[in-house]
Amino acid sequence: MRILMVEDAGDLAEGVMDHLARSGIVCDLAPTLSDARDCRAVQRYDAMILDINLPDGSGLALLREVRAEADRVPVLMLTALSSVEDRIAALDQGADDYLGKPFDQRELEARLRALVRREADRKEETITLGPLSYAPRDRSARLGGQQLDLTRREAALLDMLIRHSGRYLSKARLYDSLYGFEDADVGVNAIELYIARLRKKFTGSGVGISTRRGVGYRIGLDD
Repeated sequence: MRILMVEDAGDLAEGVMDHLARSGIVCDLAPTLSDARDCRAVQRYDAMILDINLPDGSGLALLREVRAEADRVPVLMLTALSSVEDRIAALDQGADDYLGKPFDQRELEARLRALVRREADRKEETITLGPLSYAPRDRSARLGGQQLDLTRREAALLDMLIRHSGRYLSKARLYDSLYGFEDADVGVNAIELYIARLRKKFTGSGVGISTRRGVGYRIGLDD
């Protein structure tokens, strides 16, 4: 999961990003509306955390822009403005949820996950590929009935691959799902390491990850 946080309070943003990172959620920070527009121009997000009072305008302006583009990315408003009128204004303009400051980091994470689940409209509790079953809700997987031991980045990679089962995903796209802009020192070839780890876990199961040079990686059943 990759989140865009539009927030100018540095200490608060850093705390949120650290907490989400420990849960395997990549979070990019945009302290201004201008920065947020730049981030959205080059990256797609699973959800947005949006403050209202920003140095260069109101977060509601960005919210209106997002909805005018028919972009249904879930938006969680995070602000000190907590009156009923403020909440109604944000929800009426397309916000999906509203959390007032101060807040509990655990509640913020839970609300984000709920919004992403709702938008994805996950009707199935698990995704099955031969002997492999994957539960998106908690990013857990079982192979032949046995629980797989996955690190958070292995789980994030499997999440992307199995949601697009049968399709090749480029190394760059997989990288974007695992790392944020703050991880610029991590090279895109790190994806090869995690692909190799997943392949090792699938050995002998009939599930494999194939590579097409210049195209990317695809998960599927062995021929």
